[in-house]
Amino acid sequence: MERRNNRRTSDGNSVVTANSLLNGRVVWLDHAGQWQDSIACAQIFPNHQIKEILDYQAGKAFAEQVVGVYGVQIQLSSSGPEPITIRERIRAFGPGVYTKGS
Repeated sequence: MERRNNRRTSDGNSVVTANSLLNGRVVWLDHAGQWQDSIACAQIFPNHQIKEILDYQAGKAFAEQVVGVYGVQIQLSSSGPEPITIRERIRAFGPGVYTKGS
């Protein structure tokens, strides 16, 4: 069962995310059912379909070497899907604060 970001509007859209077991990076499910490093590659699902997509992907997570599969509600921008929450924007696009030398 999904525990994160489970409050969605009925008419919105979401993408599917997880973390790679190989390197811990955030990954996004693409149109071919493969995990990609960029949210720009993510397939967009209508919110009314996301529960069945998540159930299916969660069942395949170990075999695909990912963990923590869940949906992220997005809005469409000129550069592609953009998460609506700050937490997910940071996961998608990186930290908002950089330390010296990073």
